[in-house]
Amino acid sequence: MRNRYILAIDQSTSGTKALLINHQGQIVEKQTAVHKQIYPQSGWVEHDPVEIYENIKQVINKIGEKNPSISLKMNTLTITNQRETIVIWDKRTGEPVYNAIVWQCRRTTSICTALKAKGYEEVVHASTGLKIDPYFSAAKAKWILDNVPGVRERAEKGDLLLGTMDSWLIWKLTNGRVHATDVTNASRTLLFNIYTLSWDEELLKIFTIPKTMLPEVKYSDEIFGFVEDSELFINKLPISGVIGDSQAALYAQQCFDKKSAKATFGTGTSVMVYTKECVEAKEGLVTSVAWGSNGKVHYAIEGIINTTGDIIRWMKDDLTLFATFDEAEQLAYMLDDNEGVYLVPAFVGLGAPYWKPEIRASITGMSRSTKKAHIVRAGLESIVYQVKDVLQLIEKETNITVKELRVDGGATTNQFLMQFLADILGIKVMVSTISELSALGSVYIGGLGSSFWTLEEISALHTEKRMFEPKMNIEAREQFYLEWKRAVYSAIG
Repeated sequence: MRNRYILAIDQSTSGTKALLINHQGQIVEKQTAVHKQIYPQSGWVEHDPVEIYENIKQVINKIGEKNPSISLKMNTLTITNQRETIVIWDKRTGEPVYNAIVWQCRRTTSICTALKAKGYEEVVHASTGLKIDPYFSAAKAKWILDNVPGVRERAEKGDLLLGTMDSWLIWKLTNGRVHATDVTNASRTLLFNIYTLSWDEELLKIFTIPKTMLPEVKYSDEIFGFVEDSELFINKLPISGVIGDSQAALYAQQCFDKKSAKATFGTGTSVMVYTKECVEAKEGLVTSVAWGSNGKVHYAIEGIINTTGDIIRWMKDDLTLFATFDEAEQLAYMLDDNEGVYLVPAFVGLGAPYWKPEIRASITGMSRSTKKAHIVRAGLESIVYQVKDVLQLIEKETNITVKELRVDGGATTNQFLMQFLADILGIKVMVSTISELSALGSVYIGGLGSSFWTLEEISALHTEKRMFEPKMNIEAREQFYLEWKRAVYSAIG
């Protein structure tokens, strides 16, 4: 196995990566392609699934072009993906009936409100561990079925397929031979019973979705099929290690012990605590399938934050407050504190623990002396306060005391942000030195399933981390957080 490789696809909200990984767990080669963000209306977010698959082919073949000797040394193709984003396509032509509706999209707020008013919240939560919210897939699928002309009729005839992004990619990669998903992605749809591990008939009726559209559900480490796209240098390669991006990061962080916690900073942030067994979430948290391997499902408690990394992009690209991410860090360090300025980043509503999809973003505490450094610092700090919100709720609901937070994702390169995170949480923050944790998580679980590694070998990989310890006194920490809560409740009204 030492001279063999695994190819990982990381299909995220902002783009697609292909990573070539060797037996030592090292990233030998990486290729990236960015796709368009489509905003048809305020609060609506879409992606073009055809563009995304073209990007998949592009990044895979660039890896092959740069490493021509590896075609006979490939072990497995793994996939990690943005969760909840939904695609519906024609099973004969392979053409999507509409763009992919992204997890951030809030167009289904009225659908969710109506379902809650009918008393379905408890029914849905009892089967899925989730809440009725625009974040999850089912209402997005219902919107397409109800609003795109002719789609419901075609679906009821059995002509259409539905899936999260992993399902779409697997179907395309296998040339339409396999329509499947894994347990982690299925568990984010609001249609999958996390106790029976099957599509739930009652939920399908609530959301009026034909069962014939749905993919087969597999464990994350199973072989899903084989690549059948002759345009790819990996043709005939087995596909395994399919897992949602946040769960993949949990696996890569080696959160195999109960109560171990991680936060993945992407466009939004997922804070997860591994529980192994299924623990019922209450209030603002959700129960998630952590992964499925060796014929068994593992679970986690999760708090979902809608907007974190997107704050940084908004300040950089839309407000042009800084040109580089290093400059953002420098601006934040120009101030001793935020001087009372707080940003509540409810661009697509607030997720955990508030679950307020309808509220809008706000900035409070500004005066005539407020400068761009204040706005930048407030934006970075808001990421931390939202993580604190979630961890407090996890500790309250589960009696789990998190003593250390493992973190990954692009924002972890910001030293100010990581130190402020340790300060406000009052615990150690352990930053992975590897930036591609979601991809590695899929590689690890796919590598286990294909006997590329043993669990002991995986445990010895990538153990190095940077540590940030709290330096702020308790009084200051509590005062800053109290003012944050005031800003949030002012925005909620």
